[in-house]
Amino acid sequence: MKIAVATMNGGLEDNVSPMFGRCGNFTFVDVEGKDIKNTTVEQNQFAGAVGGAGIQAAQFIINKGADVVIAGNFGPNAASVFSQSKIKIVSAQGNVKDVVTKYLNGEIQSSPQTMLGMGRGMGRGMGRGRGMGFAQQPMYPMPKEQDISALEKRMKQIEQQLDQIK
Repeated sequence: MKIAVATMNGGLEDNVSPMFGRCGNFTFVDVEGKDIKNTTVEQNQFAGAVGGAGIQAAQFIINKGADVVIAGNFGPNAASVFSQSKIKIVSAQGNVKDVVTKYLNGEIQSSPQTMLGMGRGMGRGMGRGRGMGFAQQPMYPMPKEQDISALEKRMKQIEQQLDQIK
């Protein structure tokens, strides 16, 4: 299995980038079973694109043969590209090696209700504020257990962010 992780500098000791399309590098982790066999780092040549960085980066990941992609947030266009290609999307934060290990151990799972970035919400102050900051609802209802799991995972991520701020 090949896991692509959005990172700023790259490598297992780096942190997962909070953004997918404009991250500095991608760390590719080759895995057999639950063992990390090899890692490579490739620069995100689309980070400085005027527009469409997420779509172009998503296509790059697909062309590299990744089975799973991990980042803090995914824009709606990149998430759409991945969902059409059957690549699993995982929203996570923290140290790359720790996040990959947690994914391999089933502690972090892919979810159709990914934290989408620039598609909805407050628009980083550039909109008229009509989005009210609410997350986008999934296109189809999730099973209750999966919805609870996704909310618990999001709650843990928010708690981690609060701990980092303190």
